[in-house]
Formats: sequence, C-alpha cells, structure tokens
Amino acid sequence: MLIDSHAHLEDEKYNEDREKVIEECKKDLTFLINVGSNILTSKKTIELAHKYDFIYATVGIHPHDAEREKDKIEEIEKLALEDKVVAIGEIGLDYYYGDPPKEFQIEAFVKQIRLAKKLKLPIVIHDRVAHEDILKILKKEWTQDLKGVFHSYSGDLEMIKEVIGMNFYISLSGTVTFKNAKKVREVAKEVPLEWLLIETDSPYLTPEPYRGKRNKPTYVKFVAQKIAEIKGISFEEVCETTSQNAIKLFNLPSCF
Repeated sequence: MLIDSHAHLEDEKYNEDREKVIEECKKDLTFLINVGSNILTSKKTIELAHKYDFIYATVGIHPHDAEREKDKIEEIEKLALEDKVVAIGEIGLDYYYGDPPKEFQIEAFVKQIRLAKKLKLPIVIHDRVAHEDILKILKKEWTQDLKGVFHSYSGDLEMIKEVIGMNFYISLSGTVTFKNAKKVREVAKEVPLEWLLIETDSPYLTPEPYRGKRNKPTYVKFVAQKIAEIKGISFEEVCETTSQNAIKLFNLPSCF
C-alpha cells in the first residue's frame, strides 16, 4: 500500500512523457490524488481520473489564481460533481509573493470552504506564510462536517494541535528529506502517525536522493522511508497507516 496524496500530473513538465510516468505509478502506487489549482488544471485532472482507475481528482482555485478566477466558484462546483472528484483544492492562502492581494485570496478561500461543506467534500489546504489567517478563517468556518489536509505542511508544532483538533490531517512531502529541514523533521517526529499523509507535490519538491530533478509520484516512497527513520518504525507501517488515512479522508475504495 502506497498512496501519493498530492500530485500534479497535468503539469506541462510531463507533456513529453506523461503516459510513461503514469505507467510507472500504476506499478508502485495503490492510488494517486491529482490536485487541481484552477479551472483548466481541474478539468485536466478530471480527465486523468476518468482515464486511469487508480487516479482520483480534486478541483479548486489556488490562491495564486484567486483574483483572475474570482468569478469561477460556480464552475468549480459543477466540476466537483464529476465522478471521481474527492476534494476541493488546492485552496488557501499564499502571502510569500504578496500577490494577488490578500482580500482576493481570502474571499476565494472562504467561498471554497463553504462549497466543500455544501458538497460534503474535504479540502486540500495550501498555506504559505499565512498561518495566522488560515487558522482564523478555519476556526470561524469550522463545523463537524469540515475536514481536510494541510498539504506539504509548513507550520510549527503548536499549530498542529489546533489543526488536528479540527480534524485536519498533516501531509508531508519531499521537504522532510532535505538536510536543512529541521522543522519539518520535528513535525514528522511529533505528529501521530494516524494524522499523517504523504505526498510528492510532483513535479515539485523532489526528495533526496533526486533533489534538483523533476519529481515523480513514485518518489513518495522516499518520503515514507524518511518518516519511518525519524519515527523509528517500519517503512511498511508508514505506508499502511498513511494509506488508511488517505482512504478515510478522500473516501477511496478500501483495500484493507
């Protein structure tokens, strides 16, 4: 059992060998969650999910596209009703570049949280240099029906208590393998395994030993290996438990 809970196989970086990469994934992965980030990529993600049995899709408007696609939430709702769409995302806030303005990001985030609650779907959260506002919004909008995952988690240990308290999983990516990623390794050590997912964010965040090259979903095994090493448990236990977590969160077919 091995599930990559966050990849972008629709990305143009796979245009030359997408089918070859996907064939490799079919051999090594049980399921793959391919994540949309705007209207176009959400549509492409659904196409991949319809074409390949082991791929499932999410649809959403990334904070980078929040201003340009501010009037597209209704279209996201229509896409979310497609077969094999399992979440709204990736959505959230990204203050790293200071653009688009915060008000557009916040508006899109809130609208998509409410859409997820309406459709009873989990959310996939992108949080970059925006921890305080993310938590503030989630606390205001939270209900028992709301659940999701913080993709490639970048917060601290204190924030994790609040996140798990609202039924959100923590997903770790290839950054946990980076030599300078002390904070991420601390998170990997302290977060209970039953609240962890693993991901690649392919084609980005390539783990060691391939850092600097294009990422692939099959490299999620290196994330699992590093977490197993940090926690002092078996690779098999990390794979099985994180897979169970992903199946539960995204309501995937049970393989257990």
